Amino acid sequence: MMSAVSEIRKFKLSPVFLSQYATREVDWGFGDFSYVVYKRTYARRVEGEDRTEEWWETCRRVIEGMFTTQKAHCHQLRLPWCNRKAQRSAQEAYDRMFNFKWTPSGRGLWMMGTDFVWERSGAGLNNCAFVTTENITGGYSSPFTWMFEMSMLGVGVGYDTKGAGTIEIAEPRRTDEVHYVEDSREGWAESLRILLDAFVGKGAIPVWDFSLVRERGAKIKGFGGVASGPAPLKEMLKRVDEIHMNSVGEKISSTLISDTMNLIAKCVVSGGVRRSALIALGDKDDEEFANLKADHEKLMDYRWASNNSIFASIGMDYSYHAPLAARNGEPNFVFMENVHRFGRTGDPEDNRDAGAMGFNPCAEQPLWDKELCNLVETYPARHDSVEDYLRTLKFAYLYGKTVSLIPTHSPETNAIMMRNRRIGLSMSGVVQNIEKVGLRNHLEMCDVGYKYVKELDKTYSDWLCVPRSIRMTTVKPSGTVSLLPGATPGIHHPISEFYIRRMRIANTSDLWGKLKDAGYHVEDCVNAPDTKVVEFPIRVENFGRAETDVSMWEQVNLVSLMQQYWSDNSVSCTVKITKEEGEELDRVIEAYEDRLKSISFLPHSDHGYEQAPYEPITQEEYESLRKNISPINIGDAKHEVTEKFCDGDTCMV
Repeated sequence: MMSAVSEIRKFKLSPVFLSQYATREVDWGFGDFSYVVYKRTYARRVEGEDRTEEWWETCRRVIEGMFTTQKAHCHQLRLPWCNRKAQRSAQEAYDRMFNFKWTPSGRGLWMMGTDFVWERSGAGLNNCAFVTTENITGGYSSPFTWMFEMSMLGVGVGYDTKGAGTIEIAEPRRTDEVHYVEDSREGWAESLRILLDAFVGKGAIPVWDFSLVRERGAKIKGFGGVASGPAPLKEMLKRVDEIHMNSVGEKISSTLISDTMNLIAKCVVSGGVRRSALIALGDKDDEEFANLKADHEKLMDYRWASNNSIFASIGMDYSYHAPLAARNGEPNFVFMENVHRFGRTGDPEDNRDAGAMGFNPCAEQPLWDKELCNLVETYPARHDSVEDYLRTLKFAYLYGKTVSLIPTHSPETNAIMMRNRRIGLSMSGVVQNIEKVGLRNHLEMCDVGYKYVKELDKTYSDWLCVPRSIRMTTVKPSGTVSLLPGATPGIHHPISEFYIRRMRIANTSDLWGKLKDAGYHVEDCVNAPDTKVVEFPIRVENFGRAETDVSMWEQVNLVSLMQQYWSDNSVSCTVKITKEEGEELDRVIEAYEDRLKSISFLPHSDHGYEQAPYEPITQEEYESLRKNISPINIGDAKHEVTEKFCDGDTCMV
């Protein structure tokens, strides 16, 4: 792919076509709030200019990157390519993206069309991954270093504790030899490999020298953001060394596996614009694993870094785990039996995903060992007809399939991904579309849409001469990306029709001042120094009902329906429950266990936080706040935040 891109001229949209969008007004779903989120999160700096992209330019970068990838693939394999046909297709894909009928995930908005994905690794375009520790005896450091590298590329990672009890931790040799840690993703991962392998008798722990690591605040040219300096890596190596020393002479435990993974995630979180998301999957009978977060000190230190979930089995007794989930929101539940047997649960068994071993952090994608997944968003409520939505599905599908053409830096990962070609074509604003067209019409749209996607996959897989995708559809929790078109996230209900959405902005940014001048309420953050909080009044289109008005049973039933009619991967949903509903949580899981692939629960709470991210308000309060707001011109805005790739209620870090 990299050589092919360099040998051909990159695909370019027609300048005449683009000129009509450069001055066109953008239909930001939540108005100014959506625009500010976009500028802070996804607008890349324009090369040679002191500004960041506008939406029409981001759409151009994404679409040109998408079609350049296809063109390079066809060039590399000597397949037919028609520029005229591609131009027509790209223009329609562009228009539908510009008008928020579909978008890439946040990873795609930030990385697609950059040289990094072609020259370094396609992993940056993928949201999430999974790695097993089951084969840890064959290479102790492997799952940990793989997770470290992928996390540093912004990929959320799931892992299991199946390696517990399989290998004994040995007293390591230590040497006076100096190891200079290279200032690269690979260099950081190599230092972790050296450390971990020493605890199974391979090599020795050297004296670490971090003098080559760039200082805190230095710009990261390829992936973007700023460097964290060597401090997080120093701390991580020190802590991983300590917890392994405490286990010398013992078999590796689920605790040691999880603590090592969590300390790695903490290291990643400490740096630049990177974020980390983890899901830890443990055995349902492992009480040690189930109680990891009972240690409050360690929870606050580093065990917060993962969602802890269990491999549930159909017919199991939920009386132990259900009360824990009702009280704490953990564990979550994944059903690998259903993953292995079914795509959509409404279709006959096909056993195509029998090799899946776990899930990504928000559990919308079952994955094989060291497999990545790429996600795409569609917004059905922004369509006027089923035919209109099917047309959007063509281009959203094609984006996901295109990402699957770009190899990563990991040979083991490529071996899985090139065979499976898994994509995650998602819906956001599910409850908005149900409100707009009715439940039965929505499910019909899902069913017709899924069958159309299967036809598309046959057509385009044959054209590209690649395997058909093992799975193609999903419902992700969404988050930042869904804020741009004003869609409710994934399958979830909104907090209210009208609410205040608070955004935190660094004091050093000139953005908050411009928002204040436009009439938005701005105040100092009560729990973060050098930070302002800006309040945006929000109204949800096609509202329906607030999350507090929807019962646990109805929420779980909607998950099962979307698993039946749309998603052949999984449906990510955090079901909000009352204290009373929590008392029958075991009954609802038991009732739906053969119709779900994953599910999580979170108690409703009157959190009482000052400056909470969401605060319900009345229509009168909303209209009163809107009266004081004038148009904004924020000009430039620094890229301050990168999407937390898996940003549902239970997997944000």
